[in-house]
Amino acid sequence: MAQPRFGGFDGAEIAVVEIGEGRPIILLHGLFSSGEMNWRRYGAAAEIASAGYRVIMPDFRAHGHSAAPHDAAAYPPDVLAMDMEALIAQLGLTDFDIAGYSMGARTLVRLLARGLRPGKAIISGMGLEGLIGGTQRADFFKQVVRQPDGWPGGSPEAFAAAFMKQNKVDTTAVGLLLDTFVSTPIEVLREIETRCLVLCGVDDKDNGSAPALAMELPNAALVEIAGNHMSAVTKPDFGTAIAAWLGHPL
Repeated sequence: MAQPRFGGFDGAEIAVVEIGEGRPIILLHGLFSSGEMNWRRYGAAAEIASAGYRVIMPDFRAHGHSAAPHDAAAYPPDVLAMDMEALIAQLGLTDFDIAGYSMGARTLVRLLARGLRPGKAIISGMGLEGLIGGTQRADFFKQVVRQPDGWPGGSPEAFAAAFMKQNKVDTTAVGLLLDTFVSTPIEVLREIETRCLVLCGVDDKDNGSAPALAMELPNAALVEIAGNHMSAVTKPDFGTAIAAWLGHPL
């Protein structure tokens, strides 16, 4: 396992872990998480690598082992997509696949909207409303960042705050990052020609409807597995579904 570092759009350090050999696939993690938490800890990355893939897992800025600048200038709109465009250029990738979970899926869709053309894309932990619905989801997390304590036990805010604390998130940096989210109009989704898998927990409604998203994308399949937004990514079926779908010919 190698851990080279790369630069984002402005040169900010982006930590990357790679495993496996073969066709490249980039795996993008969710908010308050990391490549380790979303992709390696529960075995999804290893399963994808064992299917014959070079698995590339960056930590987004303000997450994991990547830089977490506190300067607002380091957080323009679509900054995560801009960072991934810079990373792809530095890696010299021209023919590859890409997957994202939750915020990683949002970033993946922004990359597609900005012109990225991977072979296949896996949009996981995401629904239609989470992409076209303005900044409501970001606003929810901004509340948690501003007030990490005092939420009713069992509430969505309490769960998000606990996850944020567990992963020792830099709240100043993430607070700036949450202002960079950009919605993708439904008309743009309907023009995405990349072959996509929409993969979601059957009880995951955090970002809206995954079936509705699959219906709007012109070249998409839908797979639902057991779990909700927090648990589906931990299930063995998560990595299995991705590896199996990637094995289907274009």
